[in-house]
Amino acid sequence: MLTDTPLSLSLEARQWASDIRHWQNEICQALETEDGQATFRSDTWERPAGGGGITRIIENGRVFEKGGVNTSAVYGELPENLRQLMHTPHRYFFAAGLSLVIHPLNPYVPTVHANWRYFELYDTDGNVADRWIGGGSDLTPYYLFEEDARHFHLTLKHAMDPFGKNLYPMFKQECDNYFRNAHRDGEARGIGGVFYDYIRPADTRANLSLEQLFAFQRAGKEAFLAAYLPIVRRRKNMPYGEKEQYWQEIRRGRYVEFNLIHDRGTLFGLKTGGRTESILMSLPPRARWVYQYQPEPGSPEAALLEVCQHPRQWV
Repeated sequence: MLTDTPLSLSLEARQWASDIRHWQNEICQALETEDGQATFRSDTWERPAGGGGITRIIENGRVFEKGGVNTSAVYGELPENLRQLMHTPHRYFFAAGLSLVIHPLNPYVPTVHANWRYFELYDTDGNVADRWIGGGSDLTPYYLFEEDARHFHLTLKHAMDPFGKNLYPMFKQECDNYFRNAHRDGEARGIGGVFYDYIRPADTRANLSLEQLFAFQRAGKEAFLAAYLPIVRRRKNMPYGEKEQYWQEIRRGRYVEFNLIHDRGTLFGLKTGGRTESILMSLPPRARWVYQYQPEPGSPEAALLEVCQHPRQWV
């Protein structure tokens, strides 16, 4: 994916692009094992302006109705509209990351999203002028189980604490602020997790070296399966019916709205000529929009909506 580029990509960029492909294999294997029926199909693609990626999709499984675990490493000239949006004078970029979204079949199993990415910007001589990481993991349940929410958040916290006790609460708050549908009175799409962006070496928020930033990303990746798979195992065999599927589809509709209207990764990919099929793999196979739908007061559906409207501290 990194051949024939006029840019002098750093050793860190090349190593990161290699690492995320190994992570992709590891995560896909674990999810296939959990599903026990479906397997990922792989689709390698190239970006005409520079770089490419590997899209891996699972569908119609016993546990996972649809999901994608994608890697991409792209580079080239940054479009003018993105230069203005990012407030940068630099014209050339490298961006690589792993992004995943998993939509389970059973409404009692939550949807999950995670990504880990690395950016470089270059000056007119081709030298690295700026670099940063971004990423995180977040959970979108359709029914609230407080023990699941605590487990997910606590696992992420334990992974981040060695890098600074201030990081989990700070990045948990950023996640609560980011994954919200502003056009629906700020309703969250789920119970959050952690989210961070533009974290540079020696950034005052994290105060980590470049090497530590990569270690921080690895810790987040390693925590992901430990945070999510125990929840899948607890909920995947719970009985459900049309009522639960109906609510799942309504909440999936809100997920679609966020991804198409607000998500930075979706917008960045589309505006830099990314592969549309890979970018939109995050969308669920089924979703529903019902005019002014409100769950019955006191119902499990209403309990989930209350948490989406008023985020809680889970640890």
